[in-house]
Amino acid sequence: MPYRKRLIIALDVPTEDKALEIVDSLGDYVELFKVGFELFTGAGFSVIEKLHTRGKKVFLDLKFHDIPHTVSKAASLVTRLGVYMFNIHASGGLEMMKRCKESAYETAHTQGLPVPKIVAVTVLTSLTSQMLRDELSIAHGVKSHVKTLATLSQRAGLDGVVASPKEISLIKKTCGNDFIVVTPGIRPSWMPPDDQQRTATPKDAIRQGADYIVMGRAILRHKDPLKAVELVSIEMLTG
Repeated sequence: MPYRKRLIIALDVPTEDKALEIVDSLGDYVELFKVGFELFTGAGFSVIEKLHTRGKKVFLDLKFHDIPHTVSKAASLVTRLGVYMFNIHASGGLEMMKRCKESAYETAHTQGLPVPKIVAVTVLTSLTSQMLRDELSIAHGVKSHVKTLATLSQRAGLDGVVASPKEISLIKKTCGNDFIVVTPGIRPSWMPPDDQQRTATPKDAIRQGADYIVMGRAILRHKDPLKAVELVSIEMLTG
């Protein structure tokens, strides 16, 4: 896959106008954009439709986590929206993930639509092993927990997982190279640390085997976002 197609820009902004301004400024250099909680809450379905009219692909990052019936209904709806990829929480369990996939596939085939890629969130990049133990009563560390959730996601028939750069090679070794890893927590050398704990550079993430890398603040806060995309692309190419 060309490196340009592996970069996901996170539109972590509050309004549709601001999101579309960013998309238009990046032109043909980026084709895949993430719509998360902030933008979706502010703009709703409209921003997805407008991204599609611009020929862009959407990664809908709403991290569905509920009872199987509820998540399966949500999966059907977002499949109708034509998103390229969406995510759910692996900690919702095997039945929830299986029902989600079945619903998305059934809707896509019934409606004659592309089947979206479904990836499961493993452990958020803001969490550490100590936080899992002390706050969530999960005795084993991050890597062990990610491995368990990735294996469960694969059993459910999902396309892949969302995981930090620190777990990419473990997931690929456990689940195979065809199992997609979407990687947030990407920080180029010019970006200071923030609330994400388990991070890596674009070069390191690609070298470890990431299929997609997600970047937001490092691009959008740069004085020249288009130049930032170019610099990141160079890092990815040397991975």
